[in-house]
Amino acid sequence: MDPKPFDPAQRRRGRWMLVGLFALFFGTVFGAGLLRFSGWQPAAHKNHGQMLQPPADARDLTLSLSDGGRYDWKPAERRWRIVAAPAPGCTQACTKLATDLDTVWQLFGHNADEVDILWLGDYPADAPRHSALRLVRADDPLRTRLPQVDDAAGTPVYVIDPHGFIILRYAPGFDPGHLRTDVAKLIKLI
Repeated sequence: MDPKPFDPAQRRRGRWMLVGLFALFFGTVFGAGLLRFSGWQPAAHKNHGQMLQPPADARDLTLSLSDGGRYDWKPAERRWRIVAAPAPGCTQACTKLATDLDTVWQLFGHNADEVDILWLGDYPADAPRHSALRLVRADDPLRTRLPQVDDAAGTPVYVIDPHGFIILRYAPGFDPGHLRTDVAKLIKLI
């Protein structure tokens, strides 16, 4: 039985390997923490719309539809809402907005049945109509809950979560692709 002789160089290599693994693990954790607490987020995790802090609460409202019916929130259905509340007398800009919202809704594909489009007020006669479109009376109390709804630049668009919280606002003239991207991410969260 001849034990191997002690090799100090091998012991030093083993220690440096342990120190390297320690530095690699805790260095990445430290780096990630530094990025997180500095406020940096990857571009894929940023919203294009303005996140409302705190979100406006519309849970206590029951919307009045133009045809006399009611629209309840029904959180168990996990339905997201895109809301447009144009000013009275909106014509050509509203037709374009309605067409853009129709395109966004169609691009959801198999998830389209999880999104309703709520239009407050008069809907343009020449705009497309689809199964997710819900026409809400112009005098509905929801309009008063929408932050910065009377924008001189045009009609803003809002996203309401399944529970009835108004969480995102898109300024007039927004890119419809950004709305689609944000809502598609939200649909996947639930």
